[in-house]
Amino acid sequence: MKRVLDIIFSGIGLLVLSPILLLVSFLIKVGSKGPIFYKQTRVGKNGKDFKILKFRTMYTGSDKKGLLTVGDRDNRVTKIGYYLRKYKLDELPQLFNVFFGQMSLVGPRPEVRKYVDLYAEAYQEVLSVKPGITDYASIHFRNENELLKGAQDPEKMYISEILPSKLNLNKKYVQERSLLKDFVIIMNTFKTILRD
Repeated sequence: MKRVLDIIFSGIGLLVLSPILLLVSFLIKVGSKGPIFYKQTRVGKNGKDFKILKFRTMYTGSDKKGLLTVGDRDNRVTKIGYYLRKYKLDELPQLFNVFFGQMSLVGPRPEVRKYVDLYAEAYQEVLSVKPGITDYASIHFRNENELLKGAQDPEKMYISEILPSKLNLNKKYVQERSLLKDFVIIMNTFKTILRD
């Protein structure tokens, strides 16, 4: 049933949001050199890699300088990219990932292999479900970039503090998941975005 709802709602979302998708694509193209979309390898269900799709919010080649974004004014982020990130519009292309079955609307946010390789055995169940566009951790760590900005060693803080907290929230989702909880998470995600 969840897969059917994912197909229906991602399909409707892509149709309804198509004017916004086109407008954002145009703004990215005129704002800086490089492709409209950013593809990155993430780890999905059962530990299988897939390409996550996002609107490009950084200057081309910025990911070579680090995987974590530090602060909401990271100098690698383009002018339009700042607003796309702030209002989560950069995530909209992931509706294609949902439509084609690599992701779900709600589920643990997919990580890059580098961090998944650090998962303890107790967290492997997080990989038993499809990753999602939003989840408990996305809401709880809405200001992750700002938390990392204040750290002396952002990556160390991410690995030792933020990642374990995210994984505990992901485990909670996996163990308690239901269509009703998915609906609540989606509503809370919208509330969080509109509140900022």
